[in-house]
Amino acid sequence: MSAGEQRLLMVGTGAMARAHAQRFGGLPGCRIVAAVDVTDERARDFAAAFQIPVAFGSLADAIVWGEFDAAVNSTPDGVHKATTLQLLAAGKPVFCEKPLAVNYPDALEMTEAAEAAGVVNMVNFTYRNASAVQMARQMIMDGQIGEVRHVQASYLQSWLTGRHWGDWRTEERWLWRLSSAHGSKGVLGDVGVHILDFVTYGTGLDIVALSAKMRTFDKAEGGVIDVYRLDVNDSVAMTAEFSNGALGVIHMSRYATGKANDLDLLIHGEKGALKVWANELDSRLDVCLGPDIETQTWKPLECPPTPRNETRFLIALLSGENGEPSFRHAAGVQRLLDLAFVSDAEGRMLSVA
Repeated sequence: MSAGEQRLLMVGTGAMARAHAQRFGGLPGCRIVAAVDVTDERARDFAAAFQIPVAFGSLADAIVWGEFDAAVNSTPDGVHKATTLQLLAAGKPVFCEKPLAVNYPDALEMTEAAEAAGVVNMVNFTYRNASAVQMARQMIMDGQIGEVRHVQASYLQSWLTGRHWGDWRTEERWLWRLSSAHGSKGVLGDVGVHILDFVTYGTGLDIVALSAKMRTFDKAEGGVIDVYRLDVNDSVAMTAEFSNGALGVIHMSRYATGKANDLDLLIHGEKGALKVWANELDSRLDVCLGPDIETQTWKPLECPPTPRNETRFLIALLSGENGEPSFRHAAGVQRLLDLAFVSDAEGRMLSVA
């Protein structure tokens, strides 16, 4: 078992890094000792904002310094692999933002490197923080709804039809998410990673086959706004087969008018059913169990608080036992995302070999 306070290196200083700095900074048992970004100025500004004593303008310099026990990787998606592999080569545990990588081969390489190094490795699937999905999974593991037979899931947003988060037509933070040339893989790449984790974790089942259909809608004259070609998927409909033979449907959209940022998971079992709702702040669990299945009566179930992923990572560091969600699980989710693109292009269901 590891002893003593865990010293953390913050890699990247964007919005997610700020959220992690606040959360890790409030946990007893760990301390943020350094920050790194691609320039000294950005690293110093971040360090000053969060009272972090040391700042570096390159990850290589931070690794040479070496006075940290683990790293929190909040860099952009496209550099997760390069930065994480450097940290793993130095023998450092890594808490990486989602997605683990931009494709399955890269995610698998990172997973194998982490496992070969024998260090703690976790990915921040933020909706694992929802107490409702944690409770639902436990109830399924305990057999309270019997064998799962059918699943419905969705992650629905509406920022292409409403302006509650700003105007996507003029703001770069939204426009880049609509353009493959700027690193986006559409709604599938942006939120698909979350709902696929939500489904597989919540049910306790693997997806063994899937088919996907994607749609990109016309949003501007000529499909272009400024330097952004708006060419990525806006809505996705997926059919899935699970490891126990159950079937399910999974939907993702940015055109879900009336929905802000909603994850819904409906799990039908032989002896009952569970209905999970979550957003970035809250979650809720409704159940239909026992005699209520005869009248289709749903009742809310209170869920105990669950540790956040940041706390789970710290527990893993202190215990030496890897926590969830692991790199290997995240690589499996990335494989599903990759297969969805192939399924859409080929128009057929694909097995997850």
